[in-house]
Amino acid sequence: MAGKSKQSSKQVTASKTEPSPFAPSQIKKFVGEVQAEFSKITWPDKKVTLGLTGMVVLLTFIISAYLGTVDVILGKLIGMILR
Repeated sequence: MAGKSKQSSKQVTASKTEPSPFAPSQIKKFVGEVQAEFSKITWPDKKVTLGLTGMVVLLTFIISAYLGTVDVILGKLIGMILR
């Protein structure tokens, strides 16, 4: 039992040295760091954003059409084999 009390006292002292991440001072520090990082971001302009969005939509349509076609063909092939 003495071993357990030594471990728990070590855990208590370790937790006392590190502040809780939910302490108001830690939250304020985190928000400040997030604001600093956001100020470093180079955001794309509207034209680039619309172009990349269009590419995503186009590729999604092409890939879904391809996978749908493969699904139909394989479904018919499996159907013919099982008959």
